[in-house]
Amino acid sequence: MNRLLLALLLVPLTLKADWPQWRGPGGQGHADGRLPLSWSETKNVDWKIPIPGRGWSSPVVLDGQVWLTTAFEAERDSEEETPNTGPDGKIIPTPIPKVDLHAVCVDMASGKVLHNVQVFSVKEPQMIHKQNSYASPSPVIEKGRVYVHFAAYGTACLDTGTGKVLWKNSELVVQHENGPGSCPTLSGNNLIFHMDGSDLQYIVALDKVTGKIAWKTDRTGELNDNYQLKKAYGTPLSVTLGGHEQLLSNAADWLYSYELGTGKELWKMPYGRLGFSNVARLVVGHGLIFMPTGFSKSQMFAVRADGKGEAEIEWTYKRNVPTGPSPILVGDELYFVSDQGGLVSCLDAKSGELVWKGRLAGGNYWASPIFGDGKLYFFSEQGVTSVLKPGKAFEKLAENQLDGLIMGSAAVAGNAFIIRTDEALYRIGER
Repeated sequence: MNRLLLALLLVPLTLKADWPQWRGPGGQGHADGRLPLSWSETKNVDWKIPIPGRGWSSPVVLDGQVWLTTAFEAERDSEEETPNTGPDGKIIPTPIPKVDLHAVCVDMASGKVLHNVQVFSVKEPQMIHKQNSYASPSPVIEKGRVYVHFAAYGTACLDTGTGKVLWKNSELVVQHENGPGSCPTLSGNNLIFHMDGSDLQYIVALDKVTGKIAWKTDRTGELNDNYQLKKAYGTPLSVTLGGHEQLLSNAADWLYSYELGTGKELWKMPYGRLGFSNVARLVVGHGLIFMPTGFSKSQMFAVRADGKGEAEIEWTYKRNVPTGPSPILVGDELYFVSDQGGLVSCLDAKSGELVWKGRLAGGNYWASPIFGDGKLYFFSEQGVTSVLKPGKAFEKLAENQLDGLIMGSAAVAGNAFIIRTDEALYRIGER
């Protein structure tokens, strides 16, 4: 293959005050504006408000509004509950009787809750992993409309001015096993998302005006016989490869590309029985697609594709690769943090060679990092945000502690962060 012909061009990354989807305008975690270096519960907090319910979805921001989702889980009746046991004698948890799924809108300037809308009420929902929530997929927002997605429990569109539900779609169902996770993205007139369960695996587009299915494409790659290894939680990414606009989609064991308007499969590339339950979003640059393979033994792949069907793995890196947090590309360096322990790796993006490793605050990491104002921000589950200077050497600039757990990625609104913990929503700006 003539690699000079394998040009990978990103759709231009527009950096502005709004944060319309998970990982920002281009889905790559890059932000504009002058971002704060340090904060605490008593420093540089513009406002802090409690968000009722439970959810790990990341906030999205547009036109002075912050939107996120949350879930209210009904409690089990312990007096009526008769524990079930599996073949190994272990107790199988009883499903909760009901979950109510809400969309919440907060005024960016004041922190006042403008809308709190119950969108769905689901009886006896599927079980979820103890580290997941029923409201983990992040919304997508555009002028006048916000789209909230709860995977197998439904997708809906709301008017951002009134909070009125404009349409709902509850016909797309898979067995998630560990709960919902994939985020939607907007492309043209379609809202697109993955539905990779243990039973069924497909990618689907809804007409954003009506909520009806525009196209639906089954995964075609052969998967592991073990049903638990067929699921995934990836988020699609629109790119231009070799002059061809298309949709990249990471699923269990395969990287796919689809035609944006029709969902026609353009090409797919196997990466072996190395990954399932994929969470991280793809990162692109330097003619490469950067992809952590997911659970099992996660590896970082750099894939070179020409957009017409030719794709191959350029390099592989195997040490301390996360299963949850997405990587981030800044200049010639690719950065990522391990799931546990806070070990950050910096690789030469073109060669895959290790440049340096450094230790952040300990704990677990689920949120994806952000780059802005010449700084890298890494958010730990334990509420610590570590700030690094990007470059050829490890240089820590600050560590910032908030109360509560950070499970979802932060958003950026102008010169401020919007950070969600399990206890509250914060707007943090430099004063």
